[in-house]
Amino acid sequence: MELFQVITLAEARRQLGRYWPLPGRREMVVPLTEALGRELVRPVVAGEDVPGFDRATMDGYAVRAVDTFSAREGEPVLLRLAGEVPMGQKAGVRVNPGEAVAVATGSMLPPGADAVVMIENTEVLEDDRVAVYKPAAPGQDLVRQGSDVRAGATVLEAGHRLRPQDLGVLASLGINRVPVYEPWRVGILATGNEIVPPEVQAGPGQVRDINSYTLYGLVRDCGAEATLYGIAPDDLETLTARVQEALAENHLVLLSGGSSVGTRDLTVQVLAGLGQPGILFHGLAIRPGKPTLAALAGTKMVFGLPGHPVSAMVSFKVLIEPLLRYGGYEGPAGRGTVTATLGSPIPSTPGREDYIRVRLEAGPDGFLAVPVPGGSSIISSMIQADGLVTIPLEEEGLEAGTKVEVELF
Repeated sequence: MELFQVITLAEARRQLGRYWPLPGRREMVVPLTEALGRELVRPVVAGEDVPGFDRATMDGYAVRAVDTFSAREGEPVLLRLAGEVPMGQKAGVRVNPGEAVAVATGSMLPPGADAVVMIENTEVLEDDRVAVYKPAAPGQDLVRQGSDVRAGATVLEAGHRLRPQDLGVLASLGINRVPVYEPWRVGILATGNEIVPPEVQAGPGQVRDINSYTLYGLVRDCGAEATLYGIAPDDLETLTARVQEALAENHLVLLSGGSSVGTRDLTVQVLAGLGQPGILFHGLAIRPGKPTLAALAGTKMVFGLPGHPVSAMVSFKVLIEPLLRYGGYEGPAGRGTVTATLGSPIPSTPGREDYIRVRLEAGPDGFLAVPVPGGSSIISSMIQADGLVTIPLEEEGLEAGTKVEVELF
């Protein structure tokens, strides 16, 4: 293919989405305590009602609502106290006309009752009677059996990534072992003769490896497993061997550096020789991140990310993060965003999407988004920024005062 034929982000996502999710992930059964962030292999169908019985949601008295309708502050309704339902026990008493039964929050509702009167609206008299000073409506301060989850209902769909609240639902259904997919495994390899490890004192013309560690953090933050494969020199044979090693052990491989057009940029050559269908695209109509490329080698996906740290991070966030975190590009709407007012104008060029780093400040009418200066090689600009503002493909820029959505880091 002719390289560096820039395509839009939408087209790149369309091409990648054809192959995602990648096949071959193992299924495993894990304890409920280890299931957070994992993806369900199959739907969860409730085997029982939740709650499994009618229960009170307030301390007070279970009553027949109709018996309380005439209650007033100065003219209480008097009901006979017929007993109580201890917490954690089956109701052993029935509410008959003109009666009340003491209950606590979470107690089983006794048969015959259809409401609970809060204890604050009652008074216990000496002759085993309860004075009710406020009427109760049918269904007041109780939950019915199955009102949370009905037996037979699909509670969670296959592929759903489990959140803390999902673990609670599974526990309520008596599920303590969960069938999930193994996490996506991602190999990370830095390239370039000028790159040295962080612990090495960089000499003239050398820079420490930044991208491996920012990408490692981004991958782990998405719930995937990450493995660092070190730094490969600008040597075709060595780079090919290192990439093949990473491919054999992972589902995805991320290479940083060597993706632009130049005499020593070998990533394209390596990816083109890995197998079919080969390189999917080389070049995105975004800034930063234009040299990004992607390839498919059998069932494995490989990304060549730009060497500049900001470019690599932006490319990861717009292309790879949605796949790892949400399983595709149609994730939850408005995820991790806030609305803000642009503090200064931002120029742009139609035909590419610009991702502008901004910091958030308190403004007179909410958040103010202030652009953070710095080129794509200035990693400290990502520390100073709180998120990104996207300038759409067709826009020539944004004026100060424009309302924008800031995607938070």
